Amino acid sequence: MGSVIPWASLYAEDKLTLAPPIGSAILTVSGDIAVTNVGDEAQFDLAMLEAMPSHGFETRTPWTETSGYYSGPLLRDLLETLGAEGEDIYVRALNDYEATLPIADLHNYDVLLAIHRDGEIMPIREYGPLWVLYPFDDHVELLGETFRFRSVWQVMHIHVR
Repeated sequence: MGSVIPWASLYAEDKLTLAPPIGSAILTVSGDIAVTNVGDEAQFDLAMLEAMPSHGFETRTPWTETSGYYSGPLLRDLLETLGAEGEDIYVRALNDYEATLPIADLHNYDVLLAIHRDGEIMPIREYGPLWVLYPFDDHVELLGETFRFRSVWQVMHIHVR
């Protein structure tokens, strides 16, 4: 699983930019963000994301046969760390699926940028490496089409606007 970088060391010495990823970047965040590390973007490798404070919940999803315990950083925490300003985020997956999520969702629900299912890193074949996941079992209103379409798996890019 590689070495985990302590959360505090993710920032460069000036505290205005994020240290660049050491490993391969698996997530790029662009748009209206104040904290960057590669040009005007913030790029994260797996170790950087795993070093963030982790949260989790048990839930069933419309795409999996059984419930699972999903964990990773809250998406609102990631955006707050980057000084994101905007009304919504545009999320793109490895297969070019795209969805727009209102940032209000991230404050109304504990939306994860899930990295793990049942303690294991999710491989691409099983919705990984990153999955924008709502706590479906905790809120009946999340079971509709609107929130299903916002639950993007195989996330590779987030654009704040």
